[in-house]
Parts: sequence; C-alpha cells; structure tokens
Amino acid sequence: MNTNNNNQDLLINPQQTQIAQPDPYSHLPHPVQPGPSPHPQPQTRRPRGFAATAAAAASADNTPAVSSPNASGKGKREREKEKERTKLRERHRRAITSRMLTGLRQYGNFPLPARADMNDVLAALAREAGWTVETDGTTYRQSPPPSHTGSFGARPVESPLLKNCAVKECQPSVLRIDESLSPGSLDSMVISERENSRNEKYTSTSPINSVIECLDADQLIQDVHSGMHQNDFTENSYVPVYVMLANGFINNCCQLIDPQGVRQELSHMKSLDVDGVVVECWWGVVEAWSPQKYVWSGYRELFNIIQEFKLKLQVVMAFHEYGGTDSGDVLISLPQWVLEIGKDNQDIFFTDREGRRNTECLSWGIDKERVLKGRTGIEVYFDFMRSFRTEFNDLFTEGLITAIEIGLGPSGELKYPSFSERIGWRYPGIGEFQCYDKYSQQNLRKAAKLRGHSFWARGPDNAGQYNSRPHETGFFCERGDYDSYFGRFFLHWYSQSLIDHADNVLSLASFAFEDTKIIIKVPAVYWWYRTASHAAELTAGYYNPTNQDGYSPVFEVLKKHSVIMKFVCSGLQVSGFENDEALVDPEGLSWQVMLFVGSLNLVYSSGYLESWIFLATFGSCS
Repeated sequence: MNTNNNNQDLLINPQQTQIAQPDPYSHLPHPVQPGPSPHPQPQTRRPRGFAATAAAAASADNTPAVSSPNASGKGKREREKEKERTKLRERHRRAITSRMLTGLRQYGNFPLPARADMNDVLAALAREAGWTVETDGTTYRQSPPPSHTGSFGARPVESPLLKNCAVKECQPSVLRIDESLSPGSLDSMVISERENSRNEKYTSTSPINSVIECLDADQLIQDVHSGMHQNDFTENSYVPVYVMLANGFINNCCQLIDPQGVRQELSHMKSLDVDGVVVECWWGVVEAWSPQKYVWSGYRELFNIIQEFKLKLQVVMAFHEYGGTDSGDVLISLPQWVLEIGKDNQDIFFTDREGRRNTECLSWGIDKERVLKGRTGIEVYFDFMRSFRTEFNDLFTEGLITAIEIGLGPSGELKYPSFSERIGWRYPGIGEFQCYDKYSQQNLRKAAKLRGHSFWARGPDNAGQYNSRPHETGFFCERGDYDSYFGRFFLHWYSQSLIDHADNVLSLASFAFEDTKIIIKVPAVYWWYRTASHAAELTAGYYNPTNQDGYSPVFEVLKKHSVIMKFVCSGLQVSGFENDEALVDPEGLSWQVMLFVGSLNLVYSSGYLESWIFLATFGSCS
C-alpha cells in the first residue's frame, strides 16, 4: 500500500522530482534582473596569424604535459605551416608593392628612392596632392590651394618696324603667375631659344635682319610658378624679358658687322619694352688663332651700342661649335689652334664606339689633362672667363651685365653629344655612348680597378647604334644589361663624369664671376621616357631609369654653386605617330624635375615657345 501511494504521489505531483533536481543554469545571471556582477565579461576574439601561434604556444605551456608524442608533433607542424603561410603573404605583398612602385616611376613620374616601400608611395601621393610630409611621417597642408590666379590679357604685336619678321597671327594670349615671383628670386624669362633653320619663324636676307628669333605669339609664356607665397602679379611681381640676338652680327675676326643695322634692331626691341638681350660670346671667335690671345673688340662695340639703348645684358660663354648645315651660312668652329691640336691628337674630342670623332666640343676626359699647349681643359675655360671678366669690368660695375650663362657641352647644354645629326642620328634614335677617347677610357679603367673588377673597363658591346630602338638592343631592352652589376657600374661612372665636369667648371665660373648670377642649360631628353631603361637619357649622361633618380645628383651640384638652371626642350618637328612610337613624355619628365626642385624649396618657372624653357633658381642668387 505504501508503495502504491508513493507511486501515486509521484504521478500526482511530478514537479517534486523537478524541484529536487539541480538547476543547470542557476549559475548564469537572470536575463532581466541584474546579476551580482555589474561588469559582464566581454566576448573574446579568435586570434589570427602570429597571435594564434602565440596563443597556441601559451595554452600549451599552461596545460599539463601530454605523454603522447603525436600531440607535440602536430603542434609543431601547425606552427611551421603558419610560418610558411606568413612568408607567402609577405612575398605577395612585396610583389604588389614592387609593381606599384614600377608603375609610379614609369608612368606616374614620382621621384621614389630605389628601395622605396609603401610609406614612400603614400608620401609621394600626398605631396602630389599638395600636402607636406615630414620625415617622421607627420602630414599636413601647409597652405590652402590658390583660390585665384592673376592674369593679363596680351594683344598681338603689330609694328611697321618689324618688317624683317613674319610674326604669326594669333589670338590674345594670357600671362599668368601662380604665386610670388620677384626679380630677386628669379633672374629672367628668356623668350627666345635658337632652333634649327628649318624651324625658324622669320625670313632673313642679311645676318642682321633676324636679330629677334622665333617670337611665337600663340603662347608667349604660359605659366610661371613659385611655391612660397601668394601675391598679385599686378602689384608685387615682375618678370624681366630678355631676347636672344641671332649669330652673324660679329664675324670670325671678332668685328661688328653693320652697326647701323644693329641699332635699328635694338630700337625695335626697345619699342617692345623688353628688358635686355642675350649675347653669345664664342670661344672660337675670341681666342681663334693663338692660345690666350683674346680679341674682344667686336663685342666691346656691340655692348656699347646696347648700353646706348639702356638695355641689360645676359652673356653666354659659348665653348662649343655652331653652324654648318643646321644654321645656313653662319659657321663658328672651335679655335683654330685647338683644331690643329686635334689633327695630331683626335682623342681631345668625344668619340663613339666606332671611333667617330665629334668636334662640337672638347671631351671631358681632358678636363685635367695638359694637352692644350700646356693647359688642361678647365684651365682653358677659366682663362677665357677671367679674360672676359677683366675686359668688361666696367659693365659689371655699372650693372649692365646681369647674368652669365656657362656652356657645359654641345649646344651649350650639360650633356654628351650622343645624338648628333651630323654623325647620322635621327629622331627618335637612342644615340650612342661617347666615352671611347683614350682619356675617358683611362678614367674608366681607374674606376673599374678601384671597384675590383678590372674587366669592367669597357663600354657595353650590345647598346645598339645611333638610330636603334631600346627593344632592339640587349643593353636597353626590358630587363636588359643596363640593370646588371656591370651596367649599373658603367652608367654610374658615365653620369658621374658629366657631374664632375659641371662641378669643376662651375667652381671656376663662380670664382671668375663672383656676385654675378650664373645660368646653365640642362636638356630635356624626353623620347623613350615611358620605357624602363630611358635609353636616350642614359646615352646623354643622365642615369635616370625607372628605378633611379638621375637628376637629383646633378641638381645637388647646381644647388652647391647657386646657379639658375634652364631646362630646355628643343622643338623637334615630328609627327604624332613618331612620338607615339618613341614613347615620349615631355610632360612627365618636366614633372619629375619640378617635383625634385619643389622638394628643395627652390624657385622655378616654365615658359612655352616653339622650344619651351624651364627655369629653376638653385641656392640664394640675389
């Protein structure tokens, strides 16, 4: 009976068994009523990558050791697999970064260092957008973007006095200035640059009739930039304008031709309100017949006439050859006594691999070789500059001469004569290296011996010919020998010779023309710029492939001597198809130069003519 009653009780009161059982959720807080702990535990995140490996190792240390060897072996294998996965991810990331850097250098024209990382990429992009990036990574905008640009409307010039010049009809052009630009910080904007005779805008019947050259009224000056302060051009800034005189008004005996015609042309310039003229003083005219016998009489007469019109002067020290088939009847060679030396010792001239000599200027290999009647190359240049400074000391004292331009190579530009048309080069050929005279080869052997690789004392044997394309050569093609150990050594030595020449000559020029602004010309070699090797720049002496910045070492020398640079792009008359075929990018090249100039906080400007000119003031030229 008792048993049945108990069973009956269980059936009647089934909740008694549930009450007697322990609640498995009693330790959890009530979903509505707050529990005893006011701070609930946060939900933990599953560790990943190295954190997962570290967490697994920590948990393994805290748990008691397991006697089974399979568990420890499995954990070790997992750690090794995680390491391999991490290495693969890192290699993949580096490959992506490398492709980004290659694209930015080749197509974006950012001055990235050779071993750049993502921080360098971000900094370059930020600077391109107008931000300032410090070395510690601090990034900020220094000043708001310019809200307006001062402008002037310009009208076409029509004067009966310009009867010898056929000025092209044009629409009114615009002269703009972005920010502050003062005569103290920027010397001048030279508005004409000599072109080949096939490019000239003016017809001429006499050497004097074409004094004003190629004034392209379509777009006289497009932009003048400076990155310091914003000022209104109409109130505070003024850009002096200088016009280059044509050659032919002084003959090879240094005599002035037709002084009355010169006065007439200077009167024309004065009516156009130009500030001054640019005159080239030719080494081959002044020191033509005997060493250290300088004849300045023709230039003295010319400068006196210029002084009558109260015009300023910029004078070019021209140490190169001019003329021949490119300039009509005017031919100005190197001094005759130098050419006589060259008949017996042709190695004083630049030489290509086939042994062809280029007589446009002297080889830089003799800069320190006493082969010019007991004088070195740089001593000859210095004696010429010192003679000019002594002869025209009165014009310097009176302030008539405002600047001196120093010729540093063929066409007065700092470059090797790697693409000379007289030897057979035609656009858009890559040109040839010009280092095969015996003096340059001696220097190359010394450099190779110091490097510990005497067999590197040679030029590349697979660099093609003057009119080759980069992809047709083993040296300049994609992943070619230009980026090999030997290629990097040779190109560094080749470009360093150019830099050393500029440094040596500018050191003496600064001494000869103390307290006078000094100008040099740097060429814009823009064809094949959109290739990896930049072959045309390499043969011209600028080590500027996509993984190098070939202009910064040059600009450091210019900054050292506080000179003004003209970055000149000659106006080659080529078709659009030829430009596309040559992968040209003049805008990209100019942007690369301007970005580096801007990073040095230097003043720069650019003018657009038939040949565009880019000016940069290095140092504190005042």
